[in-house]
Amino acid sequence: ERGAMIDLGWVTPTAINNRGQIVGEDDIAESGYVYDFYPFLWENGIMTKLETPDSGTAYGINERGQVVGAWWSSGWRAFLWQKGRVTDLGTLGGDTSWASGINDRGQVVGWSEIASGESHAFLWQKGRMTDLGTLGGGWSDAYGINASGQIVGASTTGDGYVHAFLWENGGMADLGTLGGGESYGIRINDLRQVVGLSNTAVGVAHAFLWEKGTMTDMGTLGGNESYALGINDLGQVVGASQPGPAKKVHAFLWKNGLMADLGTLGGRESYAWAVNNLGQVAGYSDTARGQTHAFLWKDGAMTDLGTLGGRLSFAYAVNNQGQIVGASYTASGSEHACLWSP
Repeated sequence: ERGAMIDLGWVTPTAINNRGQIVGEDDIAESGYVYDFYPFLWENGIMTKLETPDSGTAYGINERGQVVGAWWSSGWRAFLWQKGRVTDLGTLGGDTSWASGINDRGQVVGWSEIASGESHAFLWQKGRMTDLGTLGGGWSDAYGINASGQIVGASTTGDGYVHAFLWENGGMADLGTLGGGESYGIRINDLRQVVGLSNTAVGVAHAFLWEKGTMTDMGTLGGNESYALGINDLGQVVGASQPGPAKKVHAFLWKNGLMADLGTLGGRESYAWAVNNLGQVAGYSDTARGQTHAFLWKDGAMTDLGTLGGRLSFAYAVNNQGQIVGASYTASGSEHACLWSP
């Protein structure tokens, strides 16, 4: 079943919570030229502009309806929006900061410039921004935080490589690699499992699952490379991998140590971007007609979610109610955000 498809208008969605609240960026344009943009919150058919001091975008939302993102004023500034009020989260001594994630405790993560101009990952809580440091290099960035306040991201090391990290209990731990030089931690769930990608000893990128001190190579669908893009609280992982020697990739679902090819909508390529705690997967795929359509995969079947009249649609996130947020082109060629509800 495809469910209802709701057109949210000419906006760019970035996240949805389990209450169906959606955040993102609303572009203001004239004659096809974007001249301003602002963060928005959509709920129950109502689009609310978040009154930041200047142009901005919303990037994350928790179950309490708290929103994080960044607004622009000669440089990005991280913000927290709650109950109609915007809070400037400040910086670590530099001019610029960006908030990318928030948990239900109101802990915010992202990156900020320090006084030297380098960028470091931060944790903001109770009115204070804390520098998470690095793995010995000059740069770090935080990509996600779980319910316990454990943070995942990536940092340069003392020898100039980039490694995935896990920050907890006041310290940053290097998660290592799959034998190559670099790795990136992309997502963390409430079980303290981290997924991302790493170079192997032969220099190809593979998806990894890290837990309890061990980084596991998730393998591929038969080709050279794989990429992990999402994980749920059951430890199920989604992403994309090459099924053979061709460079095209297929969406995959990895669980219980096995990577399953989710196939396509009749075309050559597909990507899985998110999985909820029901095991439902959202992503997009080529069709037999050469178009790209959003899909929902559940119970072993991939369903075409259609479009708003154009040739393209994309699904980026799915909540635990089965609601999917993404984007679609209209018949006139405009890109609109859309919500698919079961």
